[in-house]
Amino acid sequence: MKAMCLMLAVLALSTVAAAKDKETMQGTIVSENSVSCGSEAKGKKQTMELMCQEYVIRTSATEYHVRQEKAAHKEMLPVNVPVEFTLNKDKMKFKVSGKEYEMLVVSESAVAAPPPAPAAAPKK
Repeated sequence: MKAMCLMLAVLALSTVAAAKDKETMQGTIVSENSVSCGSEAKGKKQTMELMCQEYVIRTSATEYHVRQEKAAHKEMLPVNVPVEFTLNKDKMKFKVSGKEYEMLVVSESAVAAPPPAPAAAPKK
């Protein structure tokens, strides 16, 4: 009986997660950083470090860190621009200024909650 309940719970959670992955969400590109994404042999003893752009896309509840999937895609995206995106496993597809991009999600984190407002002093 416990095993059946556990299986149903896992199935329900995976269904919710799959549904979340397909919906269109709104966010904003809040920052861009150049990060190392591998190296390339330049000679017998020399290697050249490859750099990729990593963007932070923030929604109301989550920050997604995404990178170009291939180092050849070097187009810079503007910051503080709204994006509309969908998630599918570890890939994010989004539109910026009418152009579509597909990037790899490398991490995600919860957006820090704003500090609570100070309580009003009681009236005397």
